[in-house]
Amino acid sequence: MDYEIKTKGKFSYIEEGEGEPLVLLHGLFGALSNFQDLIEHFRSTHKVVVPLLPLFDLNILDTTVGGLAKFVHKFIETQGYTNLHLLGNSLGGHVALVYLLKHPEIPTKSLILTGSSGLFENGMGETYPKRGDYEYIRKKTELTFYDPAMATKELVDEVFEIVGNRLKVIKVIALAKSAIRHNLGEELSTLTLPVCLIWGRNDTITPPMVGEEFHKLLPNSELHFIDKCGHAPMMEVPGEFNQILGAFLQKLK
Repeated sequence: MDYEIKTKGKFSYIEEGEGEPLVLLHGLFGALSNFQDLIEHFRSTHKVVVPLLPLFDLNILDTTVGGLAKFVHKFIETQGYTNLHLLGNSLGGHVALVYLLKHPEIPTKSLILTGSSGLFENGMGETYPKRGDYEYIRKKTELTFYDPAMATKELVDEVFEIVGNRLKVIKVIALAKSAIRHNLGEELSTLTLPVCLIWGRNDTITPPMVGEEFHKLLPNSELHFIDKCGHAPMMEVPGEFNQILGAFLQKLK
């Protein structure tokens, strides 16, 4: 399904449905398509919002987790959202955590993390292969999922296009290094809002122990594992993901 991409100033975003805002933050190689099932499921109960994160549009000094968290803060401020639920996958989860740590004054009702970086992650690797190595990119994209068939040609093509662009590669590496440097730890214990951790049991990028560590550090968190599932549960097993998330949100009404 195609959604209308709205623009306001420098922000581009999808906004579907009515109710409490459910703001979705995608990862480093993420796209709006990652959240399609989630948008469809929750638009009947929430205002589902997906801002397009400017992964390749910030100047190189701001191409950091902190730079993206600042962007998210300005977006939420501009939109005037209150009582929002913030959901982040992979790098998006890391950005959500940094945003919340920097802005405890903003009324955020809950946080949902799935395959989030911030403690530990296996990235694309320290270096990129020569541009044009499609097979390498296909195999790397497959590692995101438990079922390699989830790495469709369309998805691999999107990643291939990014790593085929020299400037984008520089920004991807800058963000990946920033994520590793901007490691979170004990300060997470200051986040007392309700947190739902939804993790793929077969995630090789942020393995299950990362979910367990977040659970230990975040005082008001619950942890759910999904079997036969990798780094992007909302894409790979949307039915089970939406069921867990729906039950969590229901408790907060």
